[in-house]
Amino acid sequence: MFGILVPSIHYCGFFGTWKPKKSEGGKPKKESEGKIWGAVHKRSRLWGTLVLELHFLLTQAVGSVYKYDDVSPGFWPAMQQISVLQLGGNPSPDLTVNMIKLTLYSIGVCLVICVGGFTYGFGFASFVTSMGQPGFYEYFDLQPGTAYTASILGAVNALYYFGAAVGALLQGYVADWLGRRLALAVAAGFSLVGGSLAAGAVNVPMLITVRILHGIGLGMIICLVPVYLTEISPAKWRGFIAGLTTLSFSMGYVICSWIAVGTYFSKNLTLQWRLPLALAVAPAVIVLLATAFLPETPRYLVFRGRLDEAWALLQRIHHDPSDAQEAAAKAEYTQIVKQVEYEKEVNVGLIQIFKKPSWRKRALLAMGVQFASHCTGVNGIAAYLPMLMSSLGVSGVMPLVLYGLYVTIGTSLVAVVISFVDKVGRRRLILIGYPLLALVLLTEALLQWKYLHSDNRGGLAACILFIFIHIVIYQAVDAPTFVWCAEIFPTVIRAKGISLSFFGYFVGAITFTTPSGVAFKEIGYRMYLLYMGLCLIAFIIFYFYVPETKQVPMEELGALFGDEVVVHLTADGRGIVEEQVDKAVQIVDTKETDSTVFITHDEKA
Repeated sequence: MFGILVPSIHYCGFFGTWKPKKSEGGKPKKESEGKIWGAVHKRSRLWGTLVLELHFLLTQAVGSVYKYDDVSPGFWPAMQQISVLQLGGNPSPDLTVNMIKLTLYSIGVCLVICVGGFTYGFGFASFVTSMGQPGFYEYFDLQPGTAYTASILGAVNALYYFGAAVGALLQGYVADWLGRRLALAVAAGFSLVGGSLAAGAVNVPMLITVRILHGIGLGMIICLVPVYLTEISPAKWRGFIAGLTTLSFSMGYVICSWIAVGTYFSKNLTLQWRLPLALAVAPAVIVLLATAFLPETPRYLVFRGRLDEAWALLQRIHHDPSDAQEAAAKAEYTQIVKQVEYEKEVNVGLIQIFKKPSWRKRALLAMGVQFASHCTGVNGIAAYLPMLMSSLGVSGVMPLVLYGLYVTIGTSLVAVVISFVDKVGRRRLILIGYPLLALVLLTEALLQWKYLHSDNRGGLAACILFIFIHIVIYQAVDAPTFVWCAEIFPTVIRAKGISLSFFGYFVGAITFTTPSGVAFKEIGYRMYLLYMGLCLIAFIIFYFYVPETKQVPMEELGALFGDEVVVHLTADGRGIVEEQVDKAVQIVDTKETDSTVFITHDEKA
């Protein structure tokens, strides 16, 4: 029956320019299946399509005759998954790799790394909450609600984001030079110094200057957190673990906001705004101390040729008592080593990333996705929320209380989203989020057009309500965006790729957050209409260009962007597909030795 398989594959056109050799008599020359399979392997660009067809044909031809006892049960599902990825499709939840369980050690490491995300969130929110403190305006001799004050606050925010953008780019080089662990220590050091100086600022020029330094440290640290988390997480849990980046910095917002509510009641007006800024250094100290005990990531160790250390670490972080042979860890180790060796280039810089088409595509998409998150208006709203609440008739401590509720609700939704981002998918959540955000922004614009500067308490309450609805729906975009950008880059450029994505994020923050203070004051509801239009544009672009990445091993994601994947994991995560192919061919060769039947065109007719 196997003889039927060979011409079937050939006449389906899978071999392209390959044709059966003919003897001197003009008839097809018999060849072994091994040689034919060798020709197939040379046509690597057709690999995904071919293996799926082989699966179906083998099932029909020999499935009931030969038992593939030596082939992993995850082999054929992996074949179908490879085909889907190579053809540019989305991974099936039934076929994605289900391999390694989370261990207590890996969970502990992830939680420590998340303190870095908390550091960023607290550091950012410490200044936002300061803008809601009466003592802040009195100390720096600023008048709340004036255009001059709005421009000063915009400048402080803009230069903070400028520092963060610089830090993001620096991180790409530092993380590849020193490693993920030591780069985290450097970032924590910058955050510690910058936060300390910000808490001690005595005038506006000093505040602006030290916020730049603080931004450099925080920009580095928020880039390193997803790099580290994605490089130690198994494919099945990668979305959830990488999503902890968003959850951790959101928790920083929450804790800082409620501390600010407490300091509002202090009779010491300076303490009102200095204490949150000073407390921002505490998590940075924790991160700095923790780096002495954290391991390096296994993918970075492989990247630097420290293979023994990488293998030992994979054994530790992915230890599974039910896998006595450590087959899953061995398979992942083999895949990482072979893929990194295939992709590795010396001294890969930012310019080189834009020269290689598949890398350039990833970089531009990652920068665009992160930039677009600011097109939703979320940071423009959040950065000036206390001021916006004041314009809607809220006074006293209530702007700070509402800010606390705002970030608390948002953070709660982050936890919900990351719990099913691996099931629903990154792309689907993003595509659901943007049009819904556009609808909410349109509603907010209409409400403010009607009720802003009025005495209609019901209308003003509706304005506040839709600002809260906005942050709820935004979480469908927020966490999936960070996860997607963190996982799409190969190991050799991951640090620099993520640095570019966050550079896009911080450029977006500068673009939309800096003028927002003045814009909300001068053009009011029209700002929401601008955000609405940008959300619709982002939806259209992402619909056509952002592929799904859920539960696909990181070393295999390159297929979605046109890269060659040299090693694939079987669907059970305990074997290598290419090794199983060889076993399958050997079995067939043994059973069908010298018995191939070739069907000529005349016979077929």
